[in-house]
Amino acid sequence: MNSEQRTPPVLVGDERATLTSILQWQRDTLMVKCAGLTDEQLRRKAVAPSGLSLLGLVRHLAEVERGWFRNVVGGEDVRGYFPKNEAGEWTEFHVEDADPAESFRIWEDTCARSRAVVDAAESLDVQGRYGEQAYSLHYVLAHMIEEYARHNGHADLLREAIDGVTGE
Repeated sequence: MNSEQRTPPVLVGDERATLTSILQWQRDTLMVKCAGLTDEQLRRKAVAPSGLSLLGLVRHLAEVERGWFRNVVGGEDVRGYFPKNEAGEWTEFHVEDADPAESFRIWEDTCARSRAVVDAAESLDVQGRYGEQAYSLHYVLAHMIEEYARHNGHADLLREAIDGVTGE
């Protein structure tokens, strides 16, 4: 995927169309940052001492999508794709033996399910719960844009450290 393959955001439209298109732009941006790399490069923790890798970010964002859209907004009880290890640590960033193709499949499937949850919602005012706290779909979409934008900044730095590629 290259920059031209990203879904352009809605520049003039209603709030739902604007928010969902900006979120999709952010998802597509992560894919652009990962495009053309080897499995080893996707697993590389390129900025010491951080444990962040591009593949770890993909796996993390699959978990974030699952949690917010399926569990909170959708009311499902979907357990993590990359569960805690014996030490009690979440494993999405443990990518040494991770299968990049499987990780991308999980992320892409989860994004598709997230889009279905949003499409099925009557309005942005639909609420879901995490414990005792209620969250509107409007909040979740805004939060997810922020989550992707922050991690795409990380992805930009990781990609530049891996092969020097920079860009939007």
